[in-house]
Amino acid sequence: MMDRADRPQKTAMIIARRIISDIEREGLRPGDRLPPERVMLEQYQVGRGTLRESLRYLELSGALSIKPGPGGGPTVQKPDGSHLMTGLGLLLQFEESPFGTIVEARVGLEPLMARMAAEHRTEEHRRVLAESVRAMEEHLDDLDVFLAANRRFHNTIAWASGNALYGYLVDAMDGVFVGAGVGVAYSERLRARVLADDVAILTAIAEGDPDAAEGAMRAHVAQWTAYLRDNFSGELSRPIAWNVMR
Repeated sequence: MMDRADRPQKTAMIIARRIISDIEREGLRPGDRLPPERVMLEQYQVGRGTLRESLRYLELSGALSIKPGPGGGPTVQKPDGSHLMTGLGLLLQFEESPFGTIVEARVGLEPLMARMAAEHRTEEHRRVLAESVRAMEEHLDDLDVFLAANRRFHNTIAWASGNALYGYLVDAMDGVFVGAGVGVAYSERLRARVLADDVAILTAIAEGDPDAAEGAMRAHVAQWTAYLRDNFSGELSRPIAWNVMR
């Protein structure tokens, strides 16, 4: 069987890679438009169908947005975690992985990310983390607002780690978990405990204390995991389904 690395690339994929290389070489930024189709056909020396396939692939990958009709065309945009989320969800569905897979991964990653955030956070990260905690405090009785602020808190820690891969990965895992409508309830009493944990994590990160940040996060995710396993084992064992993700 031919190894994937040995398979010849489709012309459309080769052209897509050239387009990305040219975007980088020319210093184009999100919002900048690519040349008209007739110019690109001459530049890349391919047929219209191949060029459009290349552009469609880049659109699906999040690197371009394409507006049809007069005055439209391809525009550069920055991919976000939603594209990784789509691919990750599809891969995990074919592996028949349950939602508990995501919980296990976050338990392993989040203490390390908290440690790194204490070492690399910026003033902007500190501001967003503090605002997220304040939103949780002010909306302890509103589950939706509380959970949104808590997700923003954890996602910000991933980006504050200084490693973009962690940021995208947590965004993607969060999207798979939340986008599939996993039914997990949190009482107001439990929300108060989560808030207290997040305050301890925030304090350690803001003070630049990696050991304390890692320890506070490790204790937090251990409690979270135990709660989910004791109360929502059925949801954790449910297979990830890409087709129901929003």
